[in-house]
Amino acid sequence: MSDPAYDADEIMTVAAARQLKNGMVCFVGIGLPSAAANLARLSHAPDVVLIYESGTIGAKPDLLPLSIGDGELSETALSVVSVPEMFRYWLQGDRIDVGFLGAAQIDRFANINTTVIGEYARPKTRLPGAGGAPEIATSAREIFVMLRMTPRAFVEKLDFVTSLGHGSGGESRARSGAHGRGPTRVITNLGILEPDPETRELRLTSLHPGVRLADVEAACGWKLARTAELAETPAPTAGELAALRDFKSRTAAAGAGRPR
Repeated sequence: MSDPAYDADEIMTVAAARQLKNGMVCFVGIGLPSAAANLARLSHAPDVVLIYESGTIGAKPDLLPLSIGDGELSETALSVVSVPEMFRYWLQGDRIDVGFLGAAQIDRFANINTTVIGEYARPKTRLPGAGGAPEIATSAREIFVMLRMTPRAFVEKLDFVTSLGHGSGGESRARSGAHGRGPTRVITNLGILEPDPETRELRLTSLHPGVRLADVEAACGWKLARTAELAETPAPTAGELAALRDFKSRTAAAGAGRPR
C-alpha cells in the first residue's frame, strides 16, 4: 500500500465493513469478519444486528471477541439463545441476511477450506476446522468472505471443501439444494472479488488504492478474470480509521488481563 495513512489490513477491514447495511442481520465469524462487522456497527450501520454462533443476538462488544465463547459477547447481547435454536430457528429459518466468514483457503468458485491442506488422512497442515461455517454458507441469504490474498490462500482447486461456495460453477450450487445466493463478495487486502453472474467464477471488480493489477495476479493461484471497468476502492475516511483504531486500541489495552 503506497499511502502511509493506512495499511493493507485497515483498508481491507474498512472495505469489508462497508458491505454491511444498517439494519442487516449478520451471522459473524471470529477474526477478520468480526473486526469488520463491529466497525460497521461503530460507524455507518449502528443498527446492524450481529449474531454469533454461541447464541448471542445483537451483540455490541466493546472489545474484539477472542472466540464465540468470549464473555464480551453474552454480556453485551440483547439476548442469548441456545445453539440449536440459533441454527434451526434463526439460520435455517431464513432470518439471516448475511453470513460473514473468514477462510484459510478459497478457490475460484468461492468454496472455502478451513479443514486440512494435503490429504485428509495425512495432511501437511491441519486447520482449525469447520465450526458453523458449512451451515452458514448454505443457509444465509448471501455470504461475504474476508481473507488476505496470497497464492497459498487463493488456489484453483481445494484439497478439502469445508464450506460450499458456488461448487463447480454455473448452477451447481442451486442443484446442490443450498439456499441463498452464496458468496457475493470476497474482500481482500488487495481488492474485492465478485462471482461472474453466469459462470460464478470469482473475478476482480475493485482494486484498493496503490495496488497494481500485477500485485493481485501474482497473489492468485489461478488466472484471475476482471471486469471490463475495474473500480478503485474508495480510501478509508478519517472517521472510519478513527473508529477502527479506537476499537483495536481498546482491545489491545485490555488484552493483558483477558483469559486466553
